[in-house]
Amino acid sequence: MALAQKKEMVEAEAALKDMIKKLDSAAGKGIIKKNTAARKKSRMQRFFNSIKAAQ
Repeated sequence: MALAQKKEMVEAEAALKDMIKKLDSAAGKGIIKKNTAARKKSRMQRFFNSIKAAQ
């Protein structure tokens, strides 16, 4: 894996973690339902894992 690709994966992982924090926060405040947050986190995690596996 090239250095640029590794950097992009690190950035993508950081963005995923940030998104998870924001979804958890929104679910905790009642802005979105907990199941909706869980579904969105699951879908994004699967997408991230598929990209990571393709590398």
